[in-house]
Amino acid sequence: MMRLIKSLLISSVFLSAFSYAEISVIVSSNNHNDSLDKDNISRVFLGKTKNFPDGSQAVPVDQKAGSSARESFNTNVLGKSSSQLKAYWSRLIFTGKGTPPKESGDDLAVKKLVAENPNLIGYVNSETVDGSVKVVYKF
Repeated sequence: MMRLIKSLLISSVFLSAFSYAEISVIVSSNNHNDSLDKDNISRVFLGKTKNFPDGSQAVPVDQKAGSSARESFNTNVLGKSSSQLKAYWSRLIFTGKGTPPKESGDDLAVKKLVAENPNLIGYVNSETVDGSVKVVYKF
């Protein structure tokens, strides 16, 4: 019995270590911004600014609702749950003061869009990153 419990505990430790996926915030490799901080990214995705720190236009791209990358991004970068973000954007839309980020599909769809346009910013699981995009923030 003790052996079974010990095996289960060890398994749960390894599984929890592998279940965490690092998320990368990405821009096109043609974008002139080499790094952004959490506040810059949050302001872009919450519609508080429409520009990167260098002055160029910044257009955020969200992953599809319910994706693990989106949930992680919302919590760790924006500091909001999905329901809080829904309420936030509902208020801004109702008052005419903002529109939510464009929603794309999964990691590959976001990476493809961002790679093609230097004004876009998105986030993907880090293992998706290749030379077509540049990582400006990781968590």
